[in-house]
Amino acid sequence: MSGVVISGVGMHPFGRFEGVSTTDMGVLAVRAALREAGVPKGGFQAAFCGTAYGGVATGHKVLSRLGLTGMPIVDVEAGCASGGAALMLAAGAIRAGQYDTVLVFGVEKMPKGIIRSSFFEPWQEEAGLAATPSFFALRAQRLAVSSGVTKEHLAAVVVKNRRHGASNVDAMFQKEVSAEEVLASRVVCEPLHLFMLCSPNEGAAAVVLTRDGSHPDSAPTPVTLAGAVLRSHLPGSVLSESTPLSGLTDDDVPSATSLAATAAFEEADLGPEDLDVVECQDTDAARELLSYEEIGLCDPGGSADLLVSGATNLGGRLPVNPSGGLLSKGEPLGASALGQVVELVRQLRGECGPRQVEGARAALSHTVGRGANAGVVILTR
Repeated sequence: MSGVVISGVGMHPFGRFEGVSTTDMGVLAVRAALREAGVPKGGFQAAFCGTAYGGVATGHKVLSRLGLTGMPIVDVEAGCASGGAALMLAAGAIRAGQYDTVLVFGVEKMPKGIIRSSFFEPWQEEAGLAATPSFFALRAQRLAVSSGVTKEHLAAVVVKNRRHGASNVDAMFQKEVSAEEVLASRVVCEPLHLFMLCSPNEGAAAVVLTRDGSHPDSAPTPVTLAGAVLRSHLPGSVLSESTPLSGLTDDDVPSATSLAATAAFEEADLGPEDLDVVECQDTDAARELLSYEEIGLCDPGGSADLLVSGATNLGGRLPVNPSGGLLSKGEPLGASALGQVVELVRQLRGECGPRQVEGARAALSHTVGRGANAGVVILTR
């Protein structure tokens, strides 16, 4: 995706904030991104807002508070991939010559408890085949068969991500945990323990996209948006990331993540071997391991071995989720993908302090949203 760069980013921390509205969080993130990019009032021509639970005109509310309306403001919903979808649309508009500067932001204030989705029929929820811990557990059990994943591997993912997140001031959980603590947390649905599941929560993230060469001189060194892709599922097996019980048992049907990753690598003219750092979906610990395989970070069945090798730790060959991932940050759906992008922009600029991936020049962000949408973003410097 040559010609599109990220010239500014902003974040509202992820967590629970009593008395703070979705609009309040969006205002903070948007202000920070516009300030960093050096974009004045009237300096962007369109805005795309990712949200799943925000309600009608969420993006308008944020920009109205700032007095920054008048241009097209489009709300985008694609579950956890909402921010990635918004980023893809904004970048495509710049590439098409429609705009020079576009604001993209994501906001969410999640209800407490298990994530509910109108995508699923009531009977699917009742059977545990919606986006619930029981479904995640079925997927983890299949990984045990296909990839040799054990409870100890799942605990190791949590330990890694919580260790990374301990130095992330924007994360909900900033404390390391041991494998013993993870395995001692209560079983939610076998084999998943409580600490192996991310927490739905609240937050906001924003990025400013500009046409390459048009970003203000006062902005930080721009990061190139090399690829931004959203793909939907194909009808697949019972335990695919698509619609459960879709009628097929063929495991050769590619997942939405595989489709998105393949297209993003082609768009960026890169491959998995070129990556230096990855932020990927870890709604639960098993989802991260499945992501390794679907993105192409390892061969099918090789996720446990890749984890055990230490490659995905900070200091390893390919650090995954240096931000702490969703297991540390929590997940406000509309802000999730853009929160990953903010982290990776800062990684490529060398701004992440103790969790910095040294010499990072190519990065990938991955989110999966019910519906089933998968977003993959590739950044370079």
